[in-house]
Amino acid sequence: MVGPISSRTSNRYFRYEVVGLRQSEETDKTNYPIRSSATVFFTVPENRMNKEMQRITRLGGKIVSIQPLNAETKTDTE
Repeated sequence: MVGPISSRTSNRYFRYEVVGLRQSEETDKTNYPIRSSATVFFTVPENRMNKEMQRITRLGGKIVSIQPLNAETKTDTE
C-alpha cells in the first residue's frame, strides 16, 4: 500500500495571489510583514497547498489565482 499523498516529495511550487488579508494575532506570528496593499503573493510547495489554503482562509484572505512556478527558466533565443 502506498503512503498518503502528503508524504510525497515534490519540488513543484505554486504562487498564490491573495487579497483581503487582515492584521490579527495570527498574522502577528508570521516571519514577514503583512502589507496594507490589496494583493499579497505567497510561494507554496505542492505538499503544503491545502494547509496554506486553510491558513489564508483563517486569516480572512481570498485566493484569487494560483500559478505554477517552473524551476527551469526558458528563454526564446531560437
